[in-house]
Order: sequence, then structure tokens, then C-alpha cells
Amino acid sequence: MPDVFLTGGSGWVGGALLRRLVGAGDHVRALARSDRAAQIVHDLGAEPVRGDLLQPGDWEQRLGGCDLLFHVAGEVAMCDRDRLEVNLTGTRTVVAAAGRAGVRRIVLTSSAATIGEAPGTIGSEATPPPRQWLSEYARSKHLAEQAAFADAARLGIELVAVNPSSVQGPGRTHGSARIFIGFLQGRLRWAVQTRMPLVFVDDAVEAHVLAATRGKPGERYLVNGWSPTVAEAVALLTRISGLERKVRYLPGWMFSAAAGGVEAAWRLVGK
Repeated sequence: MPDVFLTGGSGWVGGALLRRLVGAGDHVRALARSDRAAQIVHDLGAEPVRGDLLQPGDWEQRLGGCDLLFHVAGEVAMCDRDRLEVNLTGTRTVVAAAGRAGVRRIVLTSSAATIGEAPGTIGSEATPPPRQWLSEYARSKHLAEQAAFADAARLGIELVAVNPSSVQGPGRTHGSARIFIGFLQGRLRWAVQTRMPLVFVDDAVEAHVLAATRGKPGERYLVNGWSPTVAEAVALLTRISGLERKVRYLPGWMFSAAAGGVEAAWRLVGK
């Protein structure tokens, strides 16, 4: 069986996918930018490949003999435009390297944030992108996805995109999970009343596996489990934890679209 190549294996979603692949008996080569990342993927059962996805180099040779590549790596900061260029440039570097190495299929981890949604409608894979981006992260993921599809088609690579909503589960402490943690720690006093599309990490991993085995090249697959309002999510936390916290809710229109309602809510929590 050909080896599988993985980027982002030391991250939260990538690590969960790595555990699934190794558990299924796959031999995984995992790109690692640092000694710490190399140790993490090694401990998860992968063969570490040292390299930086922004810098073509010796790591590209380790793509040889791999039939499948999962590109999960990316920056998730909301507002740092320079850092988020990693999502576009890094993705194009990986696709180009895969083309030179003869990789047959790439599964790209994109985002549900690339999908627009007009008021009163439900977005789907065919929905155009939003007119105004909620964050630099969303914009960069859209640009990366579009470039990846175009580059893969030109190189003759089958590329399938997975577009998960906010991935949640045990061990997540960053992003929108900080809202939940802030509530549990008693630090969430105010929150923006907006919807929070969520998907469990195991379901997101399953979507990647299915994209690799059954996904149609050139297509993207939206992955979402539940879309509660912040108040509904807090109510569920209240029932589960038994904690009574008073949270005041502000309407989403009070914050600019550029900030993003969910992330703006965390700014009210404080660090």
C-alpha cells in the first residue's frame, strides 16, 4: 500500500486525523517544521519529515511513493494578514510539490467560512463566497481553495476539499472553544448573539477519510453538525455542567462584519 503524506499532523485536527490513519494501518509521513512537531507526530505513530511547507526543499523528495496527501496545515489567526498568507502560499507550494512527485489525490482542509449565506437561506457547497469576509482567515482559506483547485487541475491531480465548520472536541482550547471555556471559568460576561456552526472532531476526521476514498475530484464537502446560537450553546453548557452563569447578549449587528461575531465575543471575555 502506498504511503500517505500529511501536513499539519502536530496540530489539533491534523493530529486527530493522524491517529485515525495510523489506527487503520496506514504508514504516514508527516511534515514537521520543528523538533517539537517532529516529536509529536512520531509519538502519534507517523514518520516525521522535517521541512517547511513555505520552502520547497528536501522534504519534497519524501512525497515520492505517496499516492495520497492530506493538506491540513494552516494558520488560524483571525486578523494577522501576513501570517495568513501561509494558507495561500503554503497550499500552492504543497500542490506543486505533489505534482512533481506524482501524487494522485489531495484532500485539502478548507473551511465552511468560505461559503456565503444570504439572509433566510441555508448555505451549501454551491453557494458563492460571502460579499464581505468575516475575517482574514476566511478570505485566505477561500483564496487557497480556489488556487488549489486550479493548480491541481492543471497538474492532473485529483483534489477534494473538506469544508468543516468550527471543529470542537476534547482538548480544543483555541478559537471559538475559548467562549465555552470562558463560560465554564466564569469569565464570560458578555457575548454576541450569533450562530456558531459546530462539528465534532471525530466527524471532521471521518469526512476527510471519506473524501479520500469516495470524494469526487473538483468538489468540496461542507461538514457541520449543529448550528446553535451562542445563547443555545451556553444553555447546553449550563445543563451539562450545572453551573449558573449570567451572560448578557448583544445583537450581532453591533459589531462590524470584519471582526466576526464569534471572535468578537471572545474579545469581550478577555484573556
